[in-house]
Amino acid sequence: MNDYEHHLDEDRRLTLLHLLAESPGYSATAHVLQPGLEPFGHRVGLTRVAGDLTWLHEAGLVRASQIGGVHVAEITQLGLDVANGRAVHPGVRRPVPRG
Repeated sequence: MNDYEHHLDEDRRLTLLHLLAESPGYSATAHVLQPGLEPFGHRVGLTRVAGDLTWLHEAGLVRASQIGGVHVAEITQLGLDVANGRAVHPGVRRPVPRG
């Protein structure tokens, strides 16, 4: 993986955390999250979104499960902290300060 692909992966994971943080119940399916990534420059397939959710789950940033073959994720407190810049996690881009 080159540096650019690594940067895209980190940014996409941060964007997924932001989307989950803003979702009702702090959770969403991969089918809902996928189109939410596009306005942020991440046009990826469901397989990539599911892979990112698995990665975030293994990192303890989301709880991920499959219900009837549909990938569902719920952000954890650590995931919220990373999304809001209160914690740092390798593999997830650090948010840019607002203002």
